[in-house]
Amino acid sequence: MPKNILITGGAGFIGSHVVRLMVEKYSNYNIYNLDKLTYAGNLENINDIKDKPNYHFIKADIVDSAEINKIIVENNITDILHLAAESHVDRSIESPLDFAMTNIIGTINLLNAAKNYWQKDYSAHRFYHISTDEVYGSLGSEGLFTELTSYDPHSPYSASKASSDHFVRAYHDTYGLQVVISNCSNNYGPNQFPEKLIPLCINNIIQEKPLPIYGDGKYTRDWLYVIDHARAIDEVFHFGKNGETYNIGGHNEWKNIDLVNLLCDIMDKKLNRTPGKSQELIKFVKDRPGHDLRYAIDASKIERDLGWKPSLQFSEGLEKTVDWYLENQSWTDAITHGSYMAYYEKHYLNR
Repeated sequence: MPKNILITGGAGFIGSHVVRLMVEKYSNYNIYNLDKLTYAGNLENINDIKDKPNYHFIKADIVDSAEINKIIVENNITDILHLAAESHVDRSIESPLDFAMTNIIGTINLLNAAKNYWQKDYSAHRFYHISTDEVYGSLGSEGLFTELTSYDPHSPYSASKASSDHFVRAYHDTYGLQVVISNCSNNYGPNQFPEKLIPLCINNIIQEKPLPIYGDGKYTRDWLYVIDHARAIDEVFHFGKNGETYNIGGHNEWKNIDLVNLLCDIMDKKLNRTPGKSQELIKFVKDRPGHDLRYAIDASKIERDLGWKPSLQFSEGLEKTVDWYLENQSWTDAITHGSYMAYYEKHYLNR
């Protein structure tokens, strides 16, 4: 059936890949990309689809409830894929209220607007909330996060996302809104803002700058190629069961230091540098407060129920990612200007 789908945060890293997939795969859907265009939102991320007849961009802030209500009514929005969020842990430690406003109040505004506009028949509509594995807290050396793992957030970022998850479930249980939630592991790939580990290191290796690694570098994360995540979101949106949560992961755990060493090896080959040259740039810096030791996702539910699996091995995905950044250095250069450098120096160089 034709749909008018609102995708929030569609100019960001993950959101841009979801918007592209939906626009190109479903020509009978009208895709409305709503983004505030903060530091991490970049319309260059989706420049290749801007002229598609089923694509529409709306600049707005989800914290503005009146504007959100207006957008949903005027565009007859039938479904919402909610990705817009403040997502960087370091920024949340510095400005927790910003995260509470966007991630909690913004989500409630969308839920209220959807509840009011769809109330004649909730069964004809879907609210899909995209979240993070960080809401589960930290794992020891063993075990995996499942959909039944208790929430135990440790940073203002993860606390704000945990709260928004709870509100989505509450609107399902209280009002009957049709919802699905997914919690995903760390993403990597093209168009990621270079304050995250992989693009930060790629950019710094190119410029022969220090590679800042928190603590002892043994923090462990599960990594998923962003295009595989977009594919999973497509499956959950169309076929996920109402009221259910789906964990999305890559079966791909890496300690930060091991990942950075692998990235250094790849970059040395790509840049024709002496093997081991880039590893000399590694600099261990003061750890951040509340740093979770390990995240790891059990993705068996989405694999079993929806037939989704990651398509790439990590080595292949990392090579693709490095190639993209090397071929698109102008993209990185355009966003790593004054404000980015001030933030980078404060959080990494001065530790």
